Amino acid sequence: MATDIVAELADSLAKTGVEDGELSYKGQGRKLDDAQSAGEIVKDIEEFEGLQALRMEGNTVGVEAAQAIAKALETKSDFKRCYWSDMFTGRLRSEIPPALNSLGDALMLAGARLTVLDLSDNAFGPDGVKGIEKLLKSTACFTLQELRLNNCGMGIGGGKILAASLIQCHKLSSEKNEPLSLKVFVAGRNRLENDGATALAQAFQLMGSLEEVHMPQNGINHPGVTALATAMQHNPGLRILNLNDNTFTEKGAVAMAQALKHLHSIQVINFGDCLVRPEGAKAIAESVSEGLPVLKELNLSYGEITADAALAVVEAVKNKDQLEKLDLNGNYLGEDGCKAVKDTMEGVNMISLLGSLSDDEGDPEDDEDEDEEDNDEDDDEDEDDVDEEEIEEEEEEEEEDSSSNNKPSTPVSAPRPPDVSSFLSFPSPDKLLKLGAKRALLVQQQVDVTDARKTAEAFLKIASVYKEENNDVKNAVLDTIGKMHEFYLGEDKIKPVVVVPGHLQALEHVVRQDYFPKENVAVLEAFMSRSNKSLESCGNARNGLQSTLQRVRPQS
Repeated sequence: MATDIVAELADSLAKTGVEDGELSYKGQGRKLDDAQSAGEIVKDIEEFEGLQALRMEGNTVGVEAAQAIAKALETKSDFKRCYWSDMFTGRLRSEIPPALNSLGDALMLAGARLTVLDLSDNAFGPDGVKGIEKLLKSTACFTLQELRLNNCGMGIGGGKILAASLIQCHKLSSEKNEPLSLKVFVAGRNRLENDGATALAQAFQLMGSLEEVHMPQNGINHPGVTALATAMQHNPGLRILNLNDNTFTEKGAVAMAQALKHLHSIQVINFGDCLVRPEGAKAIAESVSEGLPVLKELNLSYGEITADAALAVVEAVKNKDQLEKLDLNGNYLGEDGCKAVKDTMEGVNMISLLGSLSDDEGDPEDDEDEDEEDNDEDDDEDEDDVDEEEIEEEEEEEEEDSSSNNKPSTPVSAPRPPDVSSFLSFPSPDKLLKLGAKRALLVQQQVDVTDARKTAEAFLKIASVYKEENNDVKNAVLDTIGKMHEFYLGEDKIKPVVVVPGHLQALEHVVRQDYFPKENVAVLEAFMSRSNKSLESCGNARNGLQSTLQRVRPQS
């Protein structure tokens, strides 16, 4: 009898993953549509004395199920940690806010004091942020230390709502003499862009407590980077700063270099694929050389850095006795530059810390390319002021029209033509739409569709801006890739591109078209069935593509 009880208890513990006050259903793939389907979880929560954490990653929770779970949480005053990433796979976006509201209300009613809130990989958009807005402003989050919202599709609007909520939480908690002291902030792949990043920077500056900031792949340009740099100066305890795959340019890089001078605790700097360029790299090297005594990792890969700038970086890290990795891959060092970098690192017995240089782009082609890049940066600056200029022009036109109806106004400057190269270098939904109705033709003129590598890379970049909730962007993506006619699925070595749901959603459209070679269905099916973290993070988009592949598979 006793043996049976012990066995039953062991089975229950194994099933739920109980550990340190934690109840876990992680990765169980449960489909919880209503109160009945959530019954077992509700019972476990109710019977768990001193519950501190609930893991629901990898399940799918509907509104009614969330309400049932929330009811069970209402009495759990010891609750601290919400591990709720990838919890709404296959759910309508409209279902997520009420589900989050129910759970948040329950935590507030319970008097919970959260330390961790993880809602990553839930594509809830700005409305989802509204679903946690009330919770974030409440006493339940006065003690929050980790906020993880990676790959949630928040957009600019969601970023602003989130920033306002954090600022309000800090204000209210400070009035209670327990100011919000967030330590970890994660919000990669959210398309925050400049406005979202700038809004969040205000919250970061106010808190001043951050130790880790991860905001890769957000379409942030130098104005947003500069705002973040200013905010980081007010967070002296910062240890990890990951802004990979945003667009610093030299202006943003110089601003960030200035911020680094205040960050004596920084251990990991990831500015890879950020286009810091030579002057930006030199500025960063100067900051590294003058301080950063505990630096462990420095990533300046794929930044259009030349050999002299790379050597400045190498010189700067020579005295960093805690350094574990330096990444300068994918830059413009050239054969001689690569050798010089390696020789210098070898000379100080640090060659093992230098990452591969196998993707080096070679010497810069000519000065004309550099001038063109400078012009691109000027263009970015012009875009920052375009709204004000347009308003001023409109006001001038109105004044002229009112004083003289027969004298048409003259615009100050002609609009710049659509820039395909800018879109392909740094894709964004707005840039794709601005290419206009002939965007597919413009892309074809820019991309050699006979080159499998270039075509595949272009496809990934176009598909990466796909937005299911925005019909204009969605149609633009599908129309553009549809008219490219050919694409190739291969294993050619190309610059890595992180898979996002838009890639798979766009690919699902393509495989339904007549031009897609049906003999490739089996190959694509095999690829999609592989165990791969990038594919797994795409959840519903991956499932949709696999279902479509099954439907279009040739009958034997």
